[in-house]
Amino acid sequence: MTTTPNDRPALQKTIEEIAASGSWAGVQLRVNDRHGEWAGSAGIRALGDSAPPQPDGHFRIGSNTKTFTATLVLQLVADGRIALDGPADDYLPAYELDRRITVRMLLQHTSGLFNFTGEYYEDGTTAPGIAWDGQDWVDKLLHTYRPEELVRLALSKPARFAPGTDWSYSNTNYVVLRLLVEEVTGRPFAEEMRRRILDPLGLTGTLVPDASPEIPEPHAHGYYTYQHGGDWKTVDVTRANPSWISAAGDMISTTRDLHTFFSALMSGRLLPAPLLAEMRTPHPKFGYGLGLIVQESEHGTLYTHNGGFWGWGALMYSSPDGGTTLTASLTTGDARLDMAKAAEAFAKVQSALTDAVFGA
Repeated sequence: MTTTPNDRPALQKTIEEIAASGSWAGVQLRVNDRHGEWAGSAGIRALGDSAPPQPDGHFRIGSNTKTFTATLVLQLVADGRIALDGPADDYLPAYELDRRITVRMLLQHTSGLFNFTGEYYEDGTTAPGIAWDGQDWVDKLLHTYRPEELVRLALSKPARFAPGTDWSYSNTNYVVLRLLVEEVTGRPFAEEMRRRILDPLGLTGTLVPDASPEIPEPHAHGYYTYQHGGDWKTVDVTRANPSWISAAGDMISTTRDLHTFFSALMSGRLLPAPLLAEMRTPHPKFGYGLGLIVQESEHGTLYTHNGGFWGWGALMYSSPDGGTTLTASLTTGDARLDMAKAAEAFAKVQSALTDAVFGA
């Protein structure tokens, strides 16, 4: 059942404190556990509007998309159409990928492929990719990037390391996987996602927008506040073309649909047990499995893959059996946060919500 905020006041208080922290404009939270289902919201739907976000509103889920993409790829592995430890080059010969790069390496971020959104190295140096922040990103808010363009940009840059020798988060891996799915199935990625995952689970609030800037109603608004020429600017980025991130982070969903998807995945409904076990086996450097993160916490083992980009944040957590899930959306307003402060604020939300849900 869906309860009201008064039924679990501690949860409502937690999200109200998050919304009042000054870092976030609005919060949507859904919890499914032994007590049933609870959904609530806090903060505001849009700047200048006192109404809170709707608990069933749509939002951009960012890198939670990677878990959907990984699940789709592993379903094709289960069908024998993709070899998990085979060269990705076998499926995409036109790109002349390093033959040592396997599908598993793409899923786990061990391919070494340059991140087309830019690289940040341990010594503090950077290597730019496409425009993804500041005025340059705002100027291209409605620009369409094709996945082939993003991959070829990445391949024109030096690899970060030899395939399989290290771990580094790279959005390029998941755009290569999109192209691989389309090559193997002969269908557009969005169609294959609908056919295999969205429609069977009844995820009517979830979509793969490709290059469409639209987001279905109802939804809250996300804003990007940034510095340009010494001045702070705030831009409504709700309507934005997400093709710049493609299958690494372009999907739209709801807290209800994220719960349905992640619970089904964790309980074994979407993948055979051996492949789910592979997915949940973490790399030692960061705890990243195949499209999800294994988090060892004071509350036990949690599975997650959060996501976010300018204007939006999304959380998706589950217990190992899928019996307890936390799904949430955050929207930003006009708070003046640089990347480091935004990451710190996001980490505080993750800690507060996991404590409230899994520590109860």
